[in-house]
Amino acid sequence: MTEGSRRTSRIRAKLPAGGGDIDPLAGNQRATVLRRRGKSLDHGLLKLMNVRVRTLLGIGLLFLSLLIVSFFFYNRKGPADEDTEVRKLMRVVTPLPAPKMLDLPQFQGEHKESLYWGTYRPHVYFGIRARTPQSLIAGLMWIGIKNDQYFLRHVCQDSDGLSTYGWIEHNGRDYGHQLLVDQDLSLTTSFLKERVNGSGYGGDWAIRLEAQNVKSISQEAKWSTAHLFFYIADEAVKSLSFVREDFAYHDGFLLASGSREDVGGWQVQLKSKDKIEIHYAGFKTPHMHNLTELVEGTLAYNARSTGHLALPDTLEPSPNVIVFQFTVKLPSVLDIAFVSGANSLSSRSKDRINVLTGALLTNQLNVKHKFFEDRYNKCFSTMNKVDLESTHVGKTAIANLLGGIGYFYGQSRIMLPKDISQIYGRKSISYWPAALYTAVPSRSYFPRGFLWDEGFHQLLIWRWDMDICFDVISHWLDLINVDGWIPREQILGAEALSKVPEEFVPQHPSNGNPPTLFLILHDLLSNMKLGKFSDEEMDKISSFIGRAYIRLVAWLQWFNNTQSGKDVASFYWHGRDNVTAKELNPKTLSSGLDDYPRASHPNDDEQHLDLRCWMLLASDCLHSIAEITGREPASIENYHLMAKRLANFDFLNKMHLDEASGAYFDFGNHTEKVRLRWHDVDVGKKELVRETLEKPHMQLVPHVGYISLFPFMMRIIPPESWILEKQLELISNRSTLWTDFGIRSLSKTSSLYMKRNTEHDPPYWRGPIWINMNYMILSALSHYSTVPGPYRERAGAIYKDLRSNLIRNVVRNYYESGYLWEQYDQAGKGKGKGTRPFTGWTSLVVLIMAEEFPSFQLYFG
Repeated sequence: MTEGSRRTSRIRAKLPAGGGDIDPLAGNQRATVLRRRGKSLDHGLLKLMNVRVRTLLGIGLLFLSLLIVSFFFYNRKGPADEDTEVRKLMRVVTPLPAPKMLDLPQFQGEHKESLYWGTYRPHVYFGIRARTPQSLIAGLMWIGIKNDQYFLRHVCQDSDGLSTYGWIEHNGRDYGHQLLVDQDLSLTTSFLKERVNGSGYGGDWAIRLEAQNVKSISQEAKWSTAHLFFYIADEAVKSLSFVREDFAYHDGFLLASGSREDVGGWQVQLKSKDKIEIHYAGFKTPHMHNLTELVEGTLAYNARSTGHLALPDTLEPSPNVIVFQFTVKLPSVLDIAFVSGANSLSSRSKDRINVLTGALLTNQLNVKHKFFEDRYNKCFSTMNKVDLESTHVGKTAIANLLGGIGYFYGQSRIMLPKDISQIYGRKSISYWPAALYTAVPSRSYFPRGFLWDEGFHQLLIWRWDMDICFDVISHWLDLINVDGWIPREQILGAEALSKVPEEFVPQHPSNGNPPTLFLILHDLLSNMKLGKFSDEEMDKISSFIGRAYIRLVAWLQWFNNTQSGKDVASFYWHGRDNVTAKELNPKTLSSGLDDYPRASHPNDDEQHLDLRCWMLLASDCLHSIAEITGREPASIENYHLMAKRLANFDFLNKMHLDEASGAYFDFGNHTEKVRLRWHDVDVGKKELVRETLEKPHMQLVPHVGYISLFPFMMRIIPPESWILEKQLELISNRSTLWTDFGIRSLSKTSSLYMKRNTEHDPPYWRGPIWINMNYMILSALSHYSTVPGPYRERAGAIYKDLRSNLIRNVVRNYYESGYLWEQYDQAGKGKGKGTRPFTGWTSLVVLIMAEEFPSFQLYFG
């Protein structure tokens, strides 16, 4: 939710990007820019990149890059070498020649228009955009006070220290209600969208901002007023219309207007019954990712000039960004209405604005609130399974997952091989321009797409709104290149790039990511077989999987071509560093489990158990799809044989089972006698360097943890097997994996339990509790507790205790901290750790409450 510490696998780069001090009113330095796994960078606020995405320009640069590479190869290498290398390079940035998923009829017309506008800017506290590359965008800023200093809030960042923020309700389409608490200032933002006769494409939308004092006597005077900022901006740099008038406030007035090809003429109007002091500023800029700095600098300059913390009431020529400052007494309520198609004869703009403000807006928000409540109860049925406090957290979890869905457009950067990079003089080349509509792991640290996270996200979303789920998956599948590879982290567009350090942006085309999208497809196919869908839903699923088949085949083939091991039915994750002297155990970022212990000395003879299990899931799923969609018998048989071979229990045990412990392990070139020691590298400077105290040899890698449970999680172990009993013992034993808060990622008996991997990399998957893996474990326990076998009751008892522990700990942490967390401490009191809010796969707590689990058993065996 990254290429140096977690995502980049996680270690996804961890950067606070957003409001910093408003000089000269604030004296603190901006928050240190942090990498996920402890690496720090001293970049200034949102100054990492200035990128302007233009589709045609991007395509032109792509082919220009390839031509330059070709030129160098013709002059530096022989024709045969050049031919091979350039063809290989071109394939990496060439789309798969197959019908696009998003061209399916089910994604056109009503569906496409209904999702046009949304809260698709998850990296800001509140932001609206359309699903188009260069959109009209809107957003909220405000001035917060911390340690008697002023800070501009805009971009979500942990250093802002908000007590809580996030969606309390969101349906993923046309409604959301969010709470933000900044010290003693409480803000609620409500979003409503509707399409009526006369509106332009995508319809109209409204925002309700409610500001009030969190009742604190000591802070009452400080928070008697609030400075709120609303902006409207055109990413295409088209000028906005603004009529200067005396802002001695009356009931309502026009803020800005303009015209676009997509929505026609548009207007934004403000209405409120409260007294508002209004100031404004207009700018001409293509750089939407620098809006925070732009407003900060303007406020600071005007404060020095006039002594007032206010925008200067000036406009640059032909502004495409207009920012309004609303200074209000608390409490206050402001309604902002956007109407499209305002230049048509049937627009009825005034009537539509009335519907989107005041009492009529209140009525509509109440209706949407009721719909959300009913929808939650219908989709997840937790009412009789958990208490009211847990139900509230469950609603918040699904709301934040849906409210965190974003729309991004740009070009991924692909890392060039070292020899090409040296000749070419640059390290990366651009993928083709593409859009991505996706949920995100965390609005503060990882507001972008992560491939393996998305499979877990969609286990929830398909149950809420199948059409949104299919739309998201289609965007991901349309990113497959001609070789079947999908870049695992999608950093598209300037706003996304501004959150990631430059060195971690390029993606490596040799590295994969767990193909978790097969989790959803497998789940859907299982429910199809059980007859749980309507005829209309069955038609949508059939159409979807029929179009997806060729892309899924290419994806699986990429894994077979690039990640297969030397032995039959063996696989290993590429991308481990086999020459590092800095890592205690070289990370396996492409696996998603980053620093989970693998073979101490990476080589091509490794066999990774988790990847083998993912390949079983993928091949079994493709076998099912091939049968359902009537593919040629040879393809059906090939996938059946692959799944059967990978599910062969005896073969699995020969390759990965330690019979003494009943645990499954990776196999590789390994020694336990490895350590980090301080070494002098310069006068007065030391660094941790790895020392190997004995020669490694090929063996099972003896670390009990999540990897050891993959055959259990995938239900490969027969219910009557003695190995199942051993697995249940490992799970329930407090000296290995069991805690009162969930299953820890690595056993306490491991030599690398809670060990740092480098000087800057604290333990990540070496002990802490992760909800996605606990969900998979719980799902398997549910399965084994319902099938006949000697360990059925034992599995049921563990299931009951683990489910209770997980729900209780996540809910308790939410009420104590105001957030869902990336991971939870396996020791002490199960405290939330890592990133917050982490409303990606931690939202699986909803399915844990509802006892909804995916089925993996279709054709195994």
